[in-house]
Amino acid sequence: MHALKLIRIDDSVGLILPKEVLAKLKRGAGDTVFLAETVEGLLLSPHDPALQNQLDAGREFIDDYSRALRALTE
Repeated sequence: MHALKLIRIDDSVGLILPKEVLAKLKRGAGDTVFLAETVEGLLLSPHDPALQNQLDAGREFIDDYSRALRALTE
C-alpha cells in the first residue's frame, strides 16, 4: 500500500503517484489514467472502462454469432 499526497495546483488538487505505481500502470508524466468507482472502492487503471465494456460486448457478440460469422467468411 502506498500513501499518496494531495497537492494544490491552481484551483484544483493533484495527486502524486510514486515511481513504483507509475511503473505498474506503465504510465508517465502526461499520460492518462482512469479512476472508476467499484463496489470495493475506487480503481485506478491505465485502461478506459468504457472501452473495456465495448470490447466485452463485442466478444459476447462474436461468441453468440460465431457460426454465422464463420459461414460469412466462406
